[in-house]
Amino acid sequence: METSSISRRILLFLIAVQLSFECIHSIVTYDGKAIVINGRRRILISGSIHYARSTPEMWEDIIMKAKDGGLDVIETYVFWNVHEPAPGVYNFEGRYNLVRFLKTVQKAGLYAHLRIGPYVCAEWNFGGFPVWLKYVPGISFRTDNEPFKWAMKGFTERIVKLMKSENLFESQGGPIILSQIENEYGSLDKRFGGAGHKYITWASEMAVGLRTGVPWTMCKQDDAPDPVINTCNGFYCDAFIPNKPYKPKLWTEAWTGWFTEFGGAIYKRPVQDIAFAVARFIQKGGSFVNYYMYHGGTNFGRTAGGPFVTTSYDYDAPIDEYGLIRQPKYGHLAELHKAIKQCEPALVSSDPIIISLGPRQQAHIFYSRLGHCAAFLSNYDTNNSVRVLFNQKHHNLPQWSISILPDCQNMVFNTAKIGVQSTRLSMLRTNSVMFSWETFSEDLTTSDVDSSFTAFSLLDQVNVTRDSSDYLWYTTSIDIAPSESFLYNGEHPRLLVQSSGHALHVFINGKLSGSVFGTREDRRISYKENISLLSGRNKIALLSVAMGLSNIGGHYESWETGVLGPVVIYGLNRGKLDLTHTKWSYRIGLKGEAMGVALTNRMSSVEWVQGSLIAENKQPLTWHKAYFNEPDGNEPLALDMSSMGKGQVWINGQSIGRYWTAYATGDCQKCHYTGTYRPIKCQVGCGRLTQRWYHVPRSWLKPTDNLLVLFEELGGDPTGISLAKRSMTSVCADVFEYHPNINNWRNESFTKTQTFHNPKIHLQCNPGLLISSIKFASFGTPVGTCGTFQQGSCHAPNSFDVISKRCIGEERCAVTISNTNFGQDPCPNTLKRLSVEAVCTPTSNIRG
Repeated sequence: METSSISRRILLFLIAVQLSFECIHSIVTYDGKAIVINGRRRILISGSIHYARSTPEMWEDIIMKAKDGGLDVIETYVFWNVHEPAPGVYNFEGRYNLVRFLKTVQKAGLYAHLRIGPYVCAEWNFGGFPVWLKYVPGISFRTDNEPFKWAMKGFTERIVKLMKSENLFESQGGPIILSQIENEYGSLDKRFGGAGHKYITWASEMAVGLRTGVPWTMCKQDDAPDPVINTCNGFYCDAFIPNKPYKPKLWTEAWTGWFTEFGGAIYKRPVQDIAFAVARFIQKGGSFVNYYMYHGGTNFGRTAGGPFVTTSYDYDAPIDEYGLIRQPKYGHLAELHKAIKQCEPALVSSDPIIISLGPRQQAHIFYSRLGHCAAFLSNYDTNNSVRVLFNQKHHNLPQWSISILPDCQNMVFNTAKIGVQSTRLSMLRTNSVMFSWETFSEDLTTSDVDSSFTAFSLLDQVNVTRDSSDYLWYTTSIDIAPSESFLYNGEHPRLLVQSSGHALHVFINGKLSGSVFGTREDRRISYKENISLLSGRNKIALLSVAMGLSNIGGHYESWETGVLGPVVIYGLNRGKLDLTHTKWSYRIGLKGEAMGVALTNRMSSVEWVQGSLIAENKQPLTWHKAYFNEPDGNEPLALDMSSMGKGQVWINGQSIGRYWTAYATGDCQKCHYTGTYRPIKCQVGCGRLTQRWYHVPRSWLKPTDNLLVLFEELGGDPTGISLAKRSMTSVCADVFEYHPNINNWRNESFTKTQTFHNPKIHLQCNPGLLISSIKFASFGTPVGTCGTFQQGSCHAPNSFDVISKRCIGEERCAVTISNTNFGQDPCPNTLKRLSVEAVCTPTSNIRG
């Protein structure tokens, strides 16, 4: 009995130890150095991936690529408007299945940062708020307002309760280690004064009171109350300092590029500068970096806000809109993450010792108690590379770069030196054809009795539509007397329409008279053109079009949109005719929308007409449909919409989003990575369509008879639409040889007894593709970048043959960069490089 009792006590003790261990395992806290997980300070690399901007079928692949890229954490917003489209009505299905997304993150072995908000900005419609929130009596957004706080608290509690019920917080063994309340409120805090401060204090206390067991964050909120951690967003955050010394230095949005707006150029950010910014943040005590975006994705449906933000939310991210790796951005940052992780023991143990290496050069040195040493050598000069002496070794530092030495001896990474392959991704037209085109036109000649209601004023578009549609009709009629002089002298009256809508189409007696469009910078538009009126009754119909509701600004819920006037006709016998306060009829949306034209189960209710003359007879406000079969293969797909004007497109009832063939304006001058980055610095695509390709998720398709439906506002040619595969067409590598101490390859201290490993170039096509040919190869001093390589003054003649022999017919290959591999040194005493561009082709296209 005594032995049995002792055994039970031992068993109970072991159970208690295990429970204690599990309790310790679940604790997430922080100190002045870092987030602390399981009692260990961590340097954490994170990336933003928004579940609603891709499909559930894409999530696992994207998340695993993020993990392979060196990420520890996945960060996502929570989008209130998609989860609660009507008060008390919730949706967590399909792309909005937040629980499934977070469990996919957990399955990959990664952590999550859940940015509940619930205001998100994010170039998302209405900043993530549901439009019904605007109509809660007495509400005022994001301030010390009881109706708003009550609604915000209700949704936040709902999300936290859902997460707890699924055991998703790290305190429960789940992946969520951080949560965010509010979002970039700092500027409004100052603007709203005392009410803003009271609100942010309330929001902090409300969030902490939900007892999630993990820390809460507030980005761009200098006065975030304890225990909430204030964090930084921006292109650079090295100068950021938390508001209390016992809070860690977190960077919640390191911008990898910038969003795109219709009519604007595409913004790129050189990876050398991103790497430089991240390394500089880490060397100055930063311990958490989140890339915004790591995968941008697609603004499906009408989710894009702004307004004028494109359907593509690619963001020049390391993983592109289609879920494909963007090289060299992905690979170069992965190498950065490896280097930082090697330094982690020293980074989390001490503040850096900073020493000067030159007028614009520094060394940041970290030591751990166990003797680890790590150093970051910086060159802030934007024009000149320099040679510095550190720890009795010389090191060459390119301009605007940081070298990382995890052991304070050997450089393993430099932010400006890219040693990974580049890829060229192209859209390749498929053999899938659109067949059986049919059309259905909106009726523009119907009388005013088709309207929803009338009013003797011009009404705000959002107040009328409640954002149920992008479209609102404003219709009125005027009588023209037979005695009007313009009917006989060949002149035309002139119509003025002032609108705060994003686009406006003017119809006179059922015919399109003209259109005007705003921009993100100037949303007030003016139509002032001659119009053709007839003797008798004339119908003036104005179709106001929204391009996504505003997502940022103080009290943006009160901003008006639509045709707000004045509306005036000039040139009549009676002079100016002001129609602003005449009787206006209103109709929300389009007849095709009401009839469910885009829905597969409603097609039979519409009288479609065979569209044999579509190309010749381009009509505005027309619905088009066609069928197509799914292309073979597994490459991502996109629609080429360059033959169209403006509208929306659906496939099998799923909304791809808004399209618009707007041409990009901007300043597309040569871009260089050095110097402070801003979006205007590196623009591409000027003079071309801002967005030509529209992502079609494979999971939305059937093998045959896929239904494509589109609504065209202006009169484009749908027969020009084609389906393309996004495919890797070539891969490039551009790597320097390894000289004795590459940082100091002429250092006299080098001896022949030292052993060095020559670097290799690595080329790898996507699965299902093989290297079919070598487009360029040169060992020597080639110039240019991937796609534009050219031989330099030094070139090994057998470069092409060596690479071809090793790589053609292979999915991947590696070639050592050394003189012996290329016969002899083509230019002694010169630092050489090997540059290669290889063409990737589907396996089925390569003959044995």
